[in-house]
Amino acid sequence: MHHKHDDATRILTTDDVLLSLCNSVTKVLTSAAHNNIRFSGMVQRIKKAGLKPDIGSFVLFDGGFSGLVVINFSAAAAMELYQDYMKSMGFPQEELAISYTSDEVGNVMGELMNQIVGRFSKKVGRDLQTHISQSQPKMLALNMPIFLSIDTNLDNPEMRRVTFFTEKNNIFYMELAMDRTEFIKIHDGAMLEEVDPDELIAQAREQRAEQGAAAVPVESGEHDALLSSLGI
Repeated sequence: MHHKHDDATRILTTDDVLLSLCNSVTKVLTSAAHNNIRFSGMVQRIKKAGLKPDIGSFVLFDGGFSGLVVINFSAAAAMELYQDYMKSMGFPQEELAISYTSDEVGNVMGELMNQIVGRFSKKVGRDLQTHISQSQPKMLALNMPIFLSIDTNLDNPEMRRVTFFTEKNNIFYMELAMDRTEFIKIHDGAMLEEVDPDELIAQAREQRAEQGAAAVPVESGEHDALLSSLGI
């Protein structure tokens, strides 16, 4: 999907953005629901992006480029992911919703969608050195297709659909609609590395502990004198 004109120039296209989004879907759902998510190696070009039965969610994004992400779940796929996610959080089976139309299922799937697009936004910032912002995900249980008017707001839209499979081979689809665009790498600009928040916190604690240990022998006498003068 990368197109090289020469050693110094590399062009990233809509399909590179799509692949990044697909990876965000698999990583977030696999991690959150402990479910082995995979996607098809074949991508479908489509003319309209929209919500379809049984349960669909969409997010708008804007900034360096504009577009729409839609994920349409079958009832079986939505319930499998919802139940696996809730069980991974420690909820027993008997306390879980039994219908994909319940508000609880919609709320959970909306939160997972939010995590997916959030991860995608961060990756875009790192890899494409630009910024996009996202809307709050909307999750709807449907009995008929709904096509979204965002399509008409794109000057030169490109639309793709990718098929995903859950661990139990239930199917859901992701659709991406965005303006046809190319990101052309013209130099090796400073790239932002992905950081692990837990690792940063651990490093900060370690540094504080080292600094505290080094300061005690030098300042302990003065510290004790100060406390004594205050009557403590």
